[in-house]
Parts: sequence; C-alpha cells; structure tokens
Amino acid sequence: MEMNRINAKKLRLEADVVMVHDVQPASIIGSRPNGGKWLWQCHFDGSAPQRRAWSVFRPLLEQYDAAVFALPRFGRRLSIPQYVIQPSIDPLSEKNRELPPREVARILQALAVPQDRPLLVQIGRFTRNADPLGVVNAYRLVKKHHPVRLVVAGTAGDDPESFQIVAELRRAAEHDPDILVRDLPPDAHLQINALQRAATVVLQKSVHEGFGLGATEAMWKGRPIVAGFAGGLPHQIVYDVTGYTVHSVEGAAFRVRHLLNNPEVAARMGAAGRELVRRQFLVTRHLTDYLALLIHLTSGSAR
Repeated sequence: MEMNRINAKKLRLEADVVMVHDVQPASIIGSRPNGGKWLWQCHFDGSAPQRRAWSVFRPLLEQYDAAVFALPRFGRRLSIPQYVIQPSIDPLSEKNRELPPREVARILQALAVPQDRPLLVQIGRFTRNADPLGVVNAYRLVKKHHPVRLVVAGTAGDDPESFQIVAELRRAAEHDPDILVRDLPPDAHLQINALQRAATVVLQKSVHEGFGLGATEAMWKGRPIVAGFAGGLPHQIVYDVTGYTVHSVEGAAFRVRHLLNNPEVAARMGAAGRELVRRQFLVTRHLTDYLALLIHLTSGSAR
C-alpha cells in the first residue's frame, strides 16, 4: 500500500477509464482523482479468500466503479457492478504461432524428446494443484496397454514446493526412461508450442485452477485434451467434443486410452477444439468484450 502511494505520485491517473489488475496495485484507488471510471480486474479465483485478508481488501475494492472476473463464480458479493470477461490467447505469439514440422522436430531434438511413440504431454506449473504426479500415475496405467512416452514440462521458479515436486518427478523418471521431466525457463514459449504440437494427447490434470489457458493453447494446435474438472477448464473444454474433463487418475488414464485406441476420434476432437478457440478464445473476441465494457462504463449507463 505504501508503494502504491509512491507510484500514484509518478503516474498520470486522469483518464476516462483506469483499469487496475489483480491485488498488488489495487490500493492505488486511494489516490484516485476526480472524474473518470475505475475498473478492477481479477485474474484468479477469488471466491474463497482468507477472511482476514478479504476484510482488508473488500473496502478497497468497493471504491471502484466495477470489477471484472473470468467466471461468475470467481467473484464475491460486492456493492459494485461485476462483469465477466474470459481471457484469450494471441494466435500470433511465439507460444501459439504456426510451426512447420521441421522446426517442431528441431526443438524437440534440442529438448531430447524422441518422436518415435505416441506422446503424452502436460505443461504447467510444478505444483500440487497441477497434479503432475497424478499425471505420472495415469501414464503408468496407460503404458500397461500402449507404448507411450510422457513429457511433464514447466517452470519451477524459486518456489520450495516446486523444487520438491520436480525432485519427486525426477525420482519417478529414474526407473522409467519414458518419463521426461523438463524444467523450462520462463520464456520457453517456442518449446511449449513445439511440445503441444508434437503431442498425441495433451493433459492438464489440475485439481485446483484459476481460468488458465493451457488447454486453450493446446486446442488451438488441434490436440485433444484430457483435463481435471477444476477452475476454468470445464468452460474451455466441451466434454466429448473437444476433449474430456476427469476427476481421478483412473479417469484420466481411461480417457487417454480411449483416444489412443480411436485416432479418428482424437483427430475430430482436435479439429473441433481449434474451431472452438477460433470462435471464443482469441484476442479478437477479448478486444470486442473490452470495447463493449468501456462503452458501457463511459456512456453514463453504468452505476
């Protein structure tokens, strides 16, 4: 809060609309000048905050003219209007742009990931919430019936929990050369792109999740998804059309086996997923939503 008071003196806050993102800068509302609309955007699931933290934060939040959440259930009861705008992906970014097969092969070779078998890929944070160890257990059930390889990739950062999970994953991989653990740098966008494009099935077996766009990114590459029933994942995946949401390790293994046994189903789901992303989760739709909200806020009809 002190840093926000310092920053407020350095910023020009006179504007028709000021948008503030997430918790850290939220208290800058205390330096709000007269005029203009102020909007707070939440990028996580705020439905179950710690009570003491919420008692401090809520009075700040209610000084805004409106709040934006990715899903209705991510919000809280507030005295200000709330709007829903789902996040999106940029199809021209390094993480999502088209890659020719030769470039995919080159990147996978640099990552020491062979392409001689069906590839199961999970990309995400090395946290308990993302359940990478559950993915390993699902892979083991699948491997009893199919000669597959698993890649678990992500960024550990400086979180002690992440270091512990990476260590557990590496121990699991010691006795199975087909489990490949890849700790990627934060800017490994091309590597993620290539891994998703090379995957036969992409997993996102989260047990707790915000909205998260990993599933959407994989669907844009035409890949079927098997994901946990958590956060925004059920809102990105159309069940039995673009992929499956599951509640257990056994459920994930069953759905992966189904896709491996039915490649025509996997191909159809991949095509349906890409079309879904084109219609609902690209930046063009996101821009339209923002413009509509800005018009609404500045037209005098809001609040």
